[in-house]
Amino acid sequence: MPSQRILSLDVFRGITIFAMILVNNPGSWSSVYPPLLHAPWHGCTPTDMIFPFFLFIVGVAIELSIGSQLNKGYDKKIMVKKAGIRALKLIGLGLLLTAFPYFDFANLRYPGVLQRIGLVYFVSSLMYLYLSPRGLLLSGLLVLLGYWAAMTLIPVPGIGPANLLPDTNLAAWIDRQFLTGHMWSQSKTWDPEGLFSTLPAIVTCLLGIACGKVLTQTKEHGKRMKKWLIYGGSLLLLGLLWSLLFPMNKALWTSSFVLYTAGWAFMILALSYWLVDIKGWKNWSTPFVIYGMNAITVFFLSGIIAKMLSWIKVNSAGELISLKLFLQQMLFNGWLSPKNASLAGALFMVMLLFIPAYILWRKNIIIKV
Repeated sequence: MPSQRILSLDVFRGITIFAMILVNNPGSWSSVYPPLLHAPWHGCTPTDMIFPFFLFIVGVAIELSIGSQLNKGYDKKIMVKKAGIRALKLIGLGLLLTAFPYFDFANLRYPGVLQRIGLVYFVSSLMYLYLSPRGLLLSGLLVLLGYWAAMTLIPVPGIGPANLLPDTNLAAWIDRQFLTGHMWSQSKTWDPEGLFSTLPAIVTCLLGIACGKVLTQTKEHGKRMKKWLIYGGSLLLLGLLWSLLFPMNKALWTSSFVLYTAGWAFMILALSYWLVDIKGWKNWSTPFVIYGMNAITVFFLSGIIAKMLSWIKVNSAGELISLKLFLQQMLFNGWLSPKNASLAGALFMVMLLFIPAYILWRKNIIIKV
């Protein structure tokens, strides 16, 4: 285990949360630069990489935290209990965020970002505790191959041959069997954080664990960098090749998407590690460290504040409009182009969320979930 704190991990986590807030809160969804949007279906934009990066970081944290506890001889049963409690907290926060502010439980969406993080964290922790590194590798490979086979070979009941279309693929069919009335409101027939697609998302976390093992088992900077770059480059290539048969798709979390995004995670963490921990160029990274210190808290607050800004109505020229639209019109619309105004609105939200993050950082408060 490295004796010093790896600052680049905090930086990478902070960059990920910064990007997540930025892409989730444009001033107007009708005017957004393409890299800040998800791919319409197949494909992978920079925005599509944000969520997998976070799950990848969860995997690194599992190796550093649970691995450290194992080395100290902690009881596995107690560690499973703690992981379960943490997972339930994440799922509960996700459901609370979804329910706010109307709390319409009859139509509440069950899946979500925090819900998936909770499930992935718990399953990955169990696998980490009870499987060898070789077992983790083989299990991850089996999941990716099995998911590929299921999505491309198994006929969809009541629909027909296997396909990867939004409403008629196997994952969407499974969602409808268990989540009808509780899925993403923009589709109602499938969910981007659905049940079946959570399985390959677990592999994203397992690859993060593999990344963490490089930190805990390799002491020299140069060897760490070399391993990360080799792993990252290999995963990128494999993901691109697999995408020829099984297209990259975030909503389906396809196997090629898992490998490709994890490859980028390895590469970006390697770059951050070189800049911050090896070269010592840290000044630029402080805002991201501040975000990364309380990443889940900041993400939760971003959802609450965004909903409040849309929920609160103000009078503007005799018309009731949302506070978000009012601020957007007052601050950015008119003197900026539509896309730049929309981007400015997103950056405004980023700066607004920086205030509570900065206060927690200054007081050295870490809110653990």
